[in-house]
Amino acid sequence: MFDKLKQMLSLIDADYADIRYEVKKEVVISFNGKELSRVSTNATDGYVIRVLKNGGFASATFTKPEDITKIAPQVVENAMLIGKHKTKPVRLAATEVIKDSYTPILNEDPREITLEEKIAVTQKANNVPLQYEKIAMTHVGYEEVIREKYFVSTEGSEIHEDLITVQLAGEIIAKDGNIVQNVRVATGGSDGFHTIRNPEALFEERTKIALDLLRAEPVASGVYNCILNPSLAGVFTHEAFGHFSEADIIENLPAMREKMRLGAKLGSDILNIVDDATLPHQLGFYKYDDEGVPVRRVTLMKNGVLVGRLHSRRTAYEFGEPLTGHCVAEDYRYPPIVRMGTIFIEPGNSTLDELFTILGDGLYILDAKGGQTAGENFTFGAQYGYIIKNGKKTQMIRDLNISGNLYKTLQNIIAIGNDLVLSKRGGCGKGQLNIRSCNGAPHIIIKDLVVGGR
Repeated sequence: MFDKLKQMLSLIDADYADIRYEVKKEVVISFNGKELSRVSTNATDGYVIRVLKNGGFASATFTKPEDITKIAPQVVENAMLIGKHKTKPVRLAATEVIKDSYTPILNEDPREITLEEKIAVTQKANNVPLQYEKIAMTHVGYEEVIREKYFVSTEGSEIHEDLITVQLAGEIIAKDGNIVQNVRVATGGSDGFHTIRNPEALFEERTKIALDLLRAEPVASGVYNCILNPSLAGVFTHEAFGHFSEADIIENLPAMREKMRLGAKLGSDILNIVDDATLPHQLGFYKYDDEGVPVRRVTLMKNGVLVGRLHSRRTAYEFGEPLTGHCVAEDYRYPPIVRMGTIFIEPGNSTLDELFTILGDGLYILDAKGGQTAGENFTFGAQYGYIIKNGKKTQMIRDLNISGNLYKTLQNIIAIGNDLVLSKRGGCGKGQLNIRSCNGAPHIIIKDLVVGGR
């Protein structure tokens, strides 16, 4: 394959070019209630070519290899046209030439598991909530995505890497009279089918939460000191802070670029945030990004001070900062963009019981349930929570959302637990879908958090 790709690149007259060929294989199984509503298997492939010519950067995608003779002059012409109209020519930060082939070590390769067994595992998990009278509906599915990638550049890099992702996820809906409550459930990962084996205990736990929510009271809106669990704190870290650490998000926003300058004190003294896609056995793991750059651990915030940023080759040159290996595409249909890999708050020293004691009175809020950001401000839903009195968990509450200003909230993190948990399911939708976007955190205490409710 490398020889074929190099032959294609030989048709390009440019300052730089790279080409990525991918085979993408997908398996999707869905249950709606007891009904098996979808079983599909799909395999597609295609090419993405990127060209830098006279300061202009252009890309094209195609699926038939013989089309390269038409695509090659077009994408060069497009790059030259872009270059003519740019006030500042595009430049790429230098990177090392790499020749490598990496296939992940898997605990059960999903390609060797029969479709019948995948359906059986999914159905067994789906049947757990359905045995309860007050579970009105389930939507549970299995998804498997395999990307077999080949990358070649005119600088001499030749890289093959496979990315294999599985997940078992869905929604459990409980109903009692006019009260309807839903809870999300998800597991999965990037190191084999074993990550979704025997999920019955997880589905039992999530079903109990859905049933308990039928008896929970809506939270009274107000300003509270709160403990966020790892799921919700991880989503806050990804959505509210992490996207502003992606250089392409802020590069054309002067006010935000000034606010996110390296050296700015943005968080409390105890807050350290890292993006580390080199962590093995985690959903976000990979070796090389889709520009052929080795991914590396990046400390983004140290003791509340911004010290790092995530880059493509183009943005690294633009900002004059080191390469990080965070330019990733959804698949062969897209050129890569800057993405988080595995972003998380580093753990502190406190146990959860110690955090309850520090909190005294307040709220314990658990599990993300959608949300949005608008500049510096955020609003996230939460699946459920508890009122904390004198350091003890009491009444269950529902219909929660949290909102606030990113920078004020980062300053208001006053305690961090020692129990880091990373997500097992991704799904960031910044321009393209990234199913391996991983986030996490320990339990954290945030003071003066605005909580919406009744």
